[in-house]
Amino acid sequence: MRSRFDLSLYLVTDPAMTAARGLVETVAAALAGGVTMVQLRDKEGPARALVEAGRALLAVLRPRGIPLLVNDRVDVAHAIGADGVHVGQDDLSPAAARTLLGPDAIIGLSLHAAAQQSTIGPEVDYVGIGPIFATGTKADAAPALGIAGFATLRSQIALPVVAIGGLTAANTPEVIAAGAEGIAVVSAICTATDPAAAARALRQAVEMGRNLRRIRR
Repeated sequence: MRSRFDLSLYLVTDPAMTAARGLVETVAAALAGGVTMVQLRDKEGPARALVEAGRALLAVLRPRGIPLLVNDRVDVAHAIGADGVHVGQDDLSPAAARTLLGPDAIIGLSLHAAAQQSTIGPEVDYVGIGPIFATGTKADAAPALGIAGFATLRSQIALPVVAIGGLTAANTPEVIAAGAEGIAVVSAICTATDPAAAARALRQAVEMGRNLRRIRR
């Protein structure tokens, strides 16, 4: 049976953005504000450093029942016993990740265009769609979809969807109203002066979006 998860507020970590405060300290503060999932992402980090960081995060997350996923690095996720992995279109396939991590793992897949829907196999638990708005977090980010583009793509996908890319407390309600189960953020929390307060504001924005969606139905 696959693990349950809540996409409401999905924190994606960045080593440079959390360097001053500390990775674990940033995540711990964000948890206090209502983060529901955490992804360890470090595109350049060596495996040993990622394993150490992942184990440190698990020590904070496991007692709170918050899942930890690892970006791209299925080997690291396997080594630390993470809750799952998030892979992109050019990474190890979801099917291969499922084989390595087992039936209980949470497997997410990034999607940027309708043409990529064929990569969503039965091994995938949720889809990350973006960027919704322009973002400086990823140098190789695809063109921004905008709310309308996101809504169109989301309507074609049966799985739970988390939106990512340039999301703030101000624009989150419309994204949730357009069909996202939750939002994934990096800088909105990692660079915040007060990560807990930033997370609380984002959770409130998610709830506002859910109320908007109910009203519009």
